[in-house]
Amino acid sequence: MNIKKAEFVISNTDPAKCPQDGRAEYAFIGRSNVGKSSLINMLTDRKSLAMTSSTPGKTQLINHFLINDEWYLVDLPGYGYAQRGKKGREKIQAIIDAYLDRREALTCLFLLLDCRHEPQKIDLEFIARLGESGIPFAFVFTKADKISQSKLKDNIEKYKVRLMETWEELPPVFSSSAERRTGKEDILNYIEEINRLIHNQK
Repeated sequence: MNIKKAEFVISNTDPAKCPQDGRAEYAFIGRSNVGKSSLINMLTDRKSLAMTSSTPGKTQLINHFLINDEWYLVDLPGYGYAQRGKKGREKIQAIIDAYLDRREALTCLFLLLDCRHEPQKIDLEFIARLGESGIPFAFVFTKADKISQSKLKDNIEKYKVRLMETWEELPPVFSSSAERRTGKEDILNYIEEINRLIHNQK
């Protein structure tokens, strides 16, 4: 898939105010500073479609971008940013939960994980929450340029082993590097494949 057009549509904190035109939504989420904005900009070939910052926790709204006039890319706030304080974290979590629980248009959630780290408690808890809610999702291991290929495979395998303790089947797994522009084709082809299936079912 080639992204020829990517335009900002709306930012808000209320899922009821999100677009209601029935187009499929592909949302991106992860812990603060996981490289979400860089990945979104790389996927769309835009330098600043999503706001990047050296300060974690910059995204605090649900941001919708219309892609090729066909589907929405949704940039969600990052979870678990400690320096926000308890009230701040709870506020952001409430926005995330409202979107995940109430958006029927959500077609797939891309959960971003920093490939340099072994399974983290906060991520495992979020994964369990997705499973309990029956939300379709895929993994994207980011910052693949920061470690060797063998270490990358090892860390991904550790996640798989950990999850297979409680999961019968694992969601799709992608790895990416915004720096080296890798993983873009695989992720966009996956979205295109789902869109084709949706279209054929109509």
